[in-house]
Amino acid sequence: MKTRRHSARGFTLIEIMMVVAIIGLTLTLGVPGFLRSLKKEGMRKAESDLLEACQAARRDAIMNNKTTDLVFYPLDASFEVPGSFARAKFPDDILIDIMGVNFIQLEKADEARIHFFSNGTSDEFTIVIRSTSDGSQRLIHLDTVTALAVVEDH
Repeated sequence: MKTRRHSARGFTLIEIMMVVAIIGLTLTLGVPGFLRSLKKEGMRKAESDLLEACQAARRDAIMNNKTTDLVFYPLDASFEVPGSFARAKFPDDILIDIMGVNFIQLEKADEARIHFFSNGTSDEFTIVIRSTSDGSQRLIHLDTVTALAVVEDH
């Protein structure tokens, strides 16, 4: 009569250590890029904040059936929509090259107001922002018929 031996099948310590090492290496390489993509900085933050402010002003004007202003403070590179969007400031590495409302350049003004109307339209608004860190530029302007912001590389 033959006796059968049942051996337990499983992973060896070496195999488990190799899997843990591969997972550790993958996380080490992947996590910093993932975190960097989550954190908005520089040009991405400036674009995002400005587009969000334009959307908030347009939404407020339409929903409340009243003219709403996006207020820019060019001297300290900040902007807000009173009551809808808290004051935001461009990152330190972002400069305003050109800013115009209704075809009038306003870089040196204390304040610039862009009106968003209840019918979904707005004043003409154009701004060119530049990153001092990488030299990239963005032209952001409002479509005066729809008051939607358009972003272009410049």
